[in-house]
Amino acid sequence: VQLQASGGGLVQAGDSLSLSCAASGDTFSNYAMGWFRQAPGKEREFLARISQTGKFTDYAESAKGRFTISRLNAENTAFLRVGALKPEDTAVYYCAADSSWNSLGRRQALYEYWGQGTQVTVSS
Repeated sequence: VQLQASGGGLVQAGDSLSLSCAASGDTFSNYAMGWFRQAPGKEREFLARISQTGKFTDYAESAKGRFTISRLNAENTAFLRVGALKPEDTAVYYCAADSSWNSLGRRQALYEYWGQGTQVTVSS
């Protein structure tokens, strides 16, 4: 499956932003979807994931409260909404697809497909 992340840009602190991840090339509903980010000088980190049907979600502790993951299988798209953006949210945001859903799903290595990333820059 091919993934295309979009929706990033330059925003002000306190704003909200919705990122999209459009999938093509395979049956989207076969995949759990995850969102990760990599800030400058830091390792890529897990943010959130959603099961194939959307029934289950899982968030990193740091993402709870301001981040919301969702998906529309009819549109082959996953979303990540980020509220109350902070300068420390500045990062490249990646979506990824995993054909399984289990307790190990926060591990980047388990994701089979990755989008190219979309840059989010938050100014203070």
